[in-house]
Amino acid sequence: MASGWSVPIDAYCERIDASFWSEPVNALSNGGFLAAAALAFLQWRRARSSDRPAICLIIIVATVGVGSFLFHTFANRWSRLADVLPIAGFIYGYFFLAMRRYLRLSLAAAGAATFAFAGFSFGFERAWVLAFGRRGLELTNYSVGYFPAALALLGVGATLVTLPPAVAPRAAAGRALLLAGGLFVVSLVFRTLDQAVCADWPLGTHFIWHGLNAVVLFVLVSAAIRFRASFHR
Repeated sequence: MASGWSVPIDAYCERIDASFWSEPVNALSNGGFLAAAALAFLQWRRARSSDRPAICLIIIVATVGVGSFLFHTFANRWSRLADVLPIAGFIYGYFFLAMRRYLRLSLAAAGAATFAFAGFSFGFERAWVLAFGRRGLELTNYSVGYFPAALALLGVGATLVTLPPAVAPRAAAGRALLLAGGLFVVSLVFRTLDQAVCADWPLGTHFIWHGLNAVVLFVLVSAAIRFRASFHR
């Protein structure tokens, strides 16, 4: 029997056993993240800049695809870490960059804001359980942990659009974040529905979460590249 880091995890509708290719669609749909990283890299090269934060984000996007592929094939505790750690790295890395590049905060202020956001994120799921119980987690198919990221995208995007003065690049960056936030909310719906539709649709909907999130990450990295010159960060 498997033990420790090799304990199998069956968390998605498509998986029917512990074999490597039990989730072929969920696994292969991670190619969307590699495509997003490749397209973003081409945009980065065309910009002919030394935007190191952007290239770091592009690498993380590719790593998200690899880590998620590992989780949807090996489906155990160690591959789960390979899945969630790059996602967390992108969320907090992009939040920090948004504070610096879009809101023009100092290094210290951006760091403090990112730590505050991390604290809010880690506390959000516990508060959700206190309010709605474990059943509240099950009803969202354990998607609650991603809710703070959606709130951050929509909140920062709305701030950029409405903050005076309404400088065109700042408003455009805000619209990009709002677009990404809206798409992310839709992707969360499909992540939540995966188990609920299982009886009628054995494939599940998790692969749609992958596809939409690949678009979300591309939109975000593309915005960071396009608006770097405008914000000088």
